[in-house]
Parts: sequence; structure tokens; C-alpha cells
Amino acid sequence: MSNEQLFQDALNLLQQLIATPSLSREEQGTAALLADFLKERNIPFQQHLNNVWAINQHFDADKPTILLNSHHDTVKPNPQYIRDPFAPTIEDGKLYGLGSNDAGGCLVSLLNTFVHFYHRDDLHYNIVFAGTAEEEISGKNGIECILDQLPKIDLAIVGEPTKTDLAIAEKGLMVLDCTVTGKVGHAAREEGENALYKALPDLEWFKNYQFPKVSETLGPVKMSVTVINTSNKAHNVVPADCTFVVDVRVPDQYSLEEVLDIIRSHVACEVKPRSMRMRSSSIPVDHPIVQAGLKLGKQTYGSPTTSDQALIPVTSVKIGPGDSARSHSADEFIYVEEIRQGIDTYIQLLEMINI
Repeated sequence: MSNEQLFQDALNLLQQLIATPSLSREEQGTAALLADFLKERNIPFQQHLNNVWAINQHFDADKPTILLNSHHDTVKPNPQYIRDPFAPTIEDGKLYGLGSNDAGGCLVSLLNTFVHFYHRDDLHYNIVFAGTAEEEISGKNGIECILDQLPKIDLAIVGEPTKTDLAIAEKGLMVLDCTVTGKVGHAAREEGENALYKALPDLEWFKNYQFPKVSETLGPVKMSVTVINTSNKAHNVVPADCTFVVDVRVPDQYSLEEVLDIIRSHVACEVKPRSMRMRSSSIPVDHPIVQAGLKLGKQTYGSPTTSDQALIPVTSVKIGPGDSARSHSADEFIYVEEIRQGIDTYIQLLEMINI
């Protein structure tokens, strides 16, 4: 099949995906589209919940395996949309629609790359395609729930909009729930212990502390207090509790456990992580796929945003058509030619490497 036919098939499928609402946890319709696409090409596939995957025809357990993964769920439409988010309209070389850029363009490019290689019997490696759910909410019914059903994966290519440059590192994410306990009292009298005031030193610490190790690709650990509350709603009562939320972005220099231990050693509040699942990732610059990308003129960088890379416990790289700056924006779009570029880039990378 020619690259032009792959491009046309990818474009047609992306338009169908846009027209089919697929908010996280509600991806049944787009999962069915992926399944139908594979059926029409006589490619056997498997499905668990809203995750669909397939394995190349000449799979050889003695060869390493490369996973091509992207997601088909979307966020809710930005309230500033002017266009219909579910109307796949092409104007001035742009395909508009919810999920077109994040990450529909990557998904259809990877899928058609898989089709391109599916029948090949001369590959140095196996290829698995997986179109997965719940990426936008880091849900447990996405890529994480099928990893034990896939063959052993040696390298993952995660499709996210990177302008087809290579994100060779990605920050992990840890969300902390922090609690400070005071003592209730009447605001008009000198009584009680104000939990808000007790929280101030810890809030200042989160604002100002600098972790000593800094990643070459991802920079320092970044901590942001994003929510603060008390259970008290009366203006004349000294609050006996203060809770706040901290968003912590962790580069590859630290494990989540190390960062949590350092935080707990410096603050007085109770600190509870919501999850320890979203871990940082990195790939060596001398890895064959990174070197192949550099030969193609691609740039490398560290990504501040999280993706399903955080849940795939193998060496991985994030690359795909589109621009991360357009993700979750009103009137989201992807340039049609970016899809063609995505397919061409994925095929060239896979042709060049021998892992």
C-alpha cells in the first residue's frame, strides 16, 4: 500500500473519530471505529474494555517488540469553542474538531504505520499497535490494564503531538493532599489555633524550596500549591483545619518516593499522595531510535506534560504530528499535512532502527 493511500485512510478515519464523541470513560464508539478499521483490512485484533490492539502478522517471540501506542479519548470541549467540536471540517489545510490534535492525528498515523508494516516478514522486531482509553484522566482502564495482555515490550513509541520532534524525557506527576490541624475558637476572642496561619510556613516552603538535583532535559522538580480549603464556612470561627493540594512535577533525577520523603522531612503538615503511578521517563540519547530521529533532522527535548508514557514501564519515546500548544484549546485543529508527515516520520524511524 502506498504512503498516499495510508494518508487518505488516516485522514478519513480521523474525521470519523472526531464525529464520534469519546470523552474519557465513554470511548465505546471510537473503540468500535478502530476495531472496524482493522476488520476491514483482515487484521486480527483484541479488545479489552475500550482498548484495541493488534500484533504484526509474522510475530516472532525471539525478536524484540515495539509498541505503537496512542489514545482515542478526549477531554470535554473547551467552553470557548465557536465551531461544533464534533464536526470534522477541513478549511485552509486545517482539520478542525475535538481530539484532532490531541491525539487523533498521532493515533491514525501510528495505526496506518502499523498497517504498512503488518505483512512484512523481514523485520528485525515485532510491532504491536494499541489504541487506548482514559489517557486524559490517567485512568486505570486504559493502557495500564492491558499491559499484562501484550507481548513483552522492549520499546514504546507513544503518539502525542510533538511537531514530530522527539520528547526523550517526561516529568512524572504526584498530587499531594496536605492537612494542617489547629483548634476551633471564636474569631472575636483570643482563643483557638488558626490552622490557616499554621499552614503558612509550609505554603512558603512549597513555594521557595529548590531540590538540589536538576535534570539536564527536564530541569528541576516543580511544586505548585493549587487548591486551599477549610471545613469552616462561618466568618467568625477560627478554622481548626486547613487542607491544600500540591501539584508536583518530578524529573528523571528523582523517584516519586525520594521526593515524597524530602517533602515530609521539611513540612509540619500531614502529606498523603493520591497516587504514585505517574512516573518520570527518559530514553538515552544514544538509543537507536533517538539517533535515527537526529539523522532525520528532528530535535530532542524534555516534555513538561504527562502522557501514557508514565504508565508504560519500558524504554519509551514520545513523538507525533501536531502541536502540544493546541491541545485542549478551543476550535482544536491539526494541519492535514501534519498527518502525512506523521506517517512518513514513523515509517522512516522504524525502517532505520534495529533494536
